[in-house]
Formats: sequence, C-alpha cells, structure tokens
Amino acid sequence: MNAWGTGPFENESAAAFIQEVLQDGAFALAEAFDVALDPDNDWLGAEEGHRAIAAAEILAAVLTGDTTALTDAALRSWVQGTDPAELAPLRDLATGAVDRVLSPSSELPDLWEESETADTWRADVERLRVALG
Repeated sequence: MNAWGTGPFENESAAAFIQEVLQDGAFALAEAFDVALDPDNDWLGAEEGHRAIAAAEILAAVLTGDTTALTDAALRSWVQGTDPAELAPLRDLATGAVDRVLSPSSELPDLWEESETADTWRADVERLRVALG
C-alpha cells in the first residue's frame, strides 16, 4: 500500500500530490475529486483514494483555517494564501470523494481492514468528513 501511517499525507501518493497542488493549485484539488467521483470507474484504486483524501484535507484546511493536519510547510503557506471563498464550491465534491473512498467500491477500506490501525484510519477520515461540513 506504500503507506507509513494513517494520516492523510503519510503515504507516497499523497506526498507526491502536494507538489501538484503547489504547482496547479485548485485545479489539482478538483481533478482529484473528479477522478474519485468518475461514474465510469466501478472501482477506486488506492492511489486515487489517497489523492482524494489528501485533496479533501487540503480543502478542509483552506475552508477552516486549521492547518494542523498539513505536514508540508510550503503547502501550509499555500493554504494560508488561498481565499476560502474561491474554493468553497469544491466542498460538495470533496465530501462526495471522501464518501467514495469509504465505500465498498474503494480499495482503501479493504487495505486498511487488514491492518491493526484500521480504526485509527477510519476515524481520521470521518474527522475529515466532519471538517468538510
């Protein structure tokens, strides 16, 4: 699974996604949500799921101003310099993407189910859902 922790940025896919956000901004977030919500995909792979969770965490940080979950200083700076009103329209997409990650048609719950930290991972994703409103 290329993960080293249960946090939203504690895997290779999400760590790489940070660079996309720093380069492409809101477009990278929207793209991650669109991929997760693509109705033509019956199955959401782990990499896409990790990216959707990371994008949702970044959006939540922009909307709430709470950057404690962000592990990258450059990303925190980007978030602090981003107008929440500009990204607010992505909230529903983010919530839908998180729901899709938690669904039976997603690889991540299956991968985490086999882990001793499955409850911690699921609780963190549920915390993210609440943060998104």
